[in-house]
Amino acid sequence: MPHPPRRHNLISTTLTGATLLASVTLMAAIPDPAAAVTRPAQHTFQAAAQRAEGPLLADAVAMLPVAGERREGYQRTSFRHWVDADRDGCNTRAEVLLDEAATPPQVGAGCRLSGGQWYSYYDDQYVDGPAGLDVDHLVPLAEAWDSGAYDWTAGQRQDYANDLREPWHLVAVTARSNRSKADQDVATWQPPYEPARCRYAAEWTAIKIRWQLSIDPAEQQALTDLADACPTQRLPATGEQR
Repeated sequence: MPHPPRRHNLISTTLTGATLLASVTLMAAIPDPAAAVTRPAQHTFQAAAQRAEGPLLADAVAMLPVAGERREGYQRTSFRHWVDADRDGCNTRAEVLLDEAATPPQVGAGCRLSGGQWYSYYDDQYVDGPAGLDVDHLVPLAEAWDSGAYDWTAGQRQDYANDLREPWHLVAVTARSNRSKADQDVATWQPPYEPARCRYAAEWTAIKIRWQLSIDPAEQQALTDLADACPTQRLPATGEQR
């Protein structure tokens, strides 16, 4: 059956950092969490690249704060995820799969998905059916904790784990690529499909800026190297809501 229109509770975190915003000109004001939003499906690497209209990757990386990481106290359960924020019967994971499907799946009782096809940009693979897919937090939950989320409220961490405000925060990819990545940052893991790495670095940087997360020195070096290798890469345009 067709999936009904969906509404999402957008993140409520208030972002500051006027200097960063003025310099990078990336962030837009976060709308009322009750606002209804929609976005077209994202199917291909090329389509995503066409929407990259933010600042140059190199300029954005240069503005990120550099700090050591703090893993103490991290538990995955600190980030409540896959909630049904709009109470339409489909949780965050299902919403991402529905939005990113190249061929729409069938939606059964309880938002059970079957059939359909997806494109995993990490490894340039098409996947038939949802069983072979993971929905990846592009900047992993543990990495977010290390980089500043340890100081957030439980509500802010839930907002991060279920952020549907930007289509590049959560991404449907092959289970194999996601589990290879685990909670690694760009210094130790990058998409195995090399042409995807510029996009990945830009989306990683955009998330770090949006959520005011720091980078560690090794991460900074990796992002700088990627920016050098991708001199025309821009960050994705903000406000492309799911």
